[in-house]
Amino acid sequence: MSKPPAPPRSKLNRRRLLGVLASLPVIGGAGGAFAYRSQPYYSGPVSDHFDGTRFFDPHGSPPKAFTDLLRWQFGGDERARWPESWPSDHADVPPPRVDGDAVRLSYVGHATILMQTRGLNILFDPVWSERVSPVSFAGPKRVNAPGIAFDALPKIDLVLVSHGHYDHLDVETLSRLQAVHQPRVITPLGQDAIMKAHDPAIRAEAHDWGDRIEIGNGMAVHLAAMRHWTARGLFDRNKALWAAFVIEAPGGLVYHIGDTGYGDGHHFREAKRRFGGFRLAILPIGAYEPRWFMRDQHMNPAEAVQVMIDCGARRALAHHWGTVQLTNEAIEEPRLALHAALAERAIAPDLFRAIRPGEVWELPAAEA
Repeated sequence: MSKPPAPPRSKLNRRRLLGVLASLPVIGGAGGAFAYRSQPYYSGPVSDHFDGTRFFDPHGSPPKAFTDLLRWQFGGDERARWPESWPSDHADVPPPRVDGDAVRLSYVGHATILMQTRGLNILFDPVWSERVSPVSFAGPKRVNAPGIAFDALPKIDLVLVSHGHYDHLDVETLSRLQAVHQPRVITPLGQDAIMKAHDPAIRAEAHDWGDRIEIGNGMAVHLAAMRHWTARGLFDRNKALWAAFVIEAPGGLVYHIGDTGYGDGHHFREAKRRFGGFRLAILPIGAYEPRWFMRDQHMNPAEAVQVMIDCGARRALAHHWGTVQLTNEAIEEPRLALHAALAERAIAPDLFRAIRPGEVWELPAAEA
């Protein structure tokens, strides 16, 4: 049977341009193509990372210019073709609670993880939507279902949202969680305004780098700097803050980073200096090619291994790979590159795992 004729090049270019525009608030250095709003999300005193209008990282780099984005998208950098569907063989139905110092980690997909410990159920960057985009008809689309069906979630107590990019802050999912679970939502400064503009019922509270927030059951959350940026549209770049989270528990500290570049490693060495090392680090390993464009905002797997070493983590869990295609690398490349980087540093692969949606990693209380 003969193949159907390919669409005209002009149609393909229009399609690609539409996809680029819808992806801008996720990966583009110039902010998004859709004007989310120009008003500030936050007003407060000037600090060492806030100039009165926009936040910045004193140890970071600003996002790339729009011309750099066009060079990447249309300048010839090779982009691997992901499959339309890459379903996982796993599907998790979590228990209602995990008591004591054991930690149960369930990978939902991309940046979404459920952590259960000491009787609390905590979701990181929850996204159950089909696309990570400001529109429903274009932009990055997931290639596998969430590893936990939404209706199979246990009672969610706490949600931690690291920053405002659409693959991390999904207002539709937050509204669904609010309607069913009424969780407390902790997020960096300004991100609460984005959530409440969509749904005033969302129980969002915003905090700054360095803040410590009690969450009950002998636990607390700290907000820490990470090397990234944030935007929802064309006019709001860095008008809200981004952050890593440190979950303080009697059984040991967990260090969660939603997105980050490596830079010179300052933030990760500082995390070790401040907290003394971690029982577990949850680190992104995907969306890193081409390096000339992505290195300032997304680290690659070898850099993630270096972060594990720099921050003093005994174990690490990979995320931000294998669910939505944001950049050029092939779908399994992050996991393969992670295994190679671990072998090069003589680190056992079981200590830094890249699991598929629906898979579970349980850390026993005895090793806390």
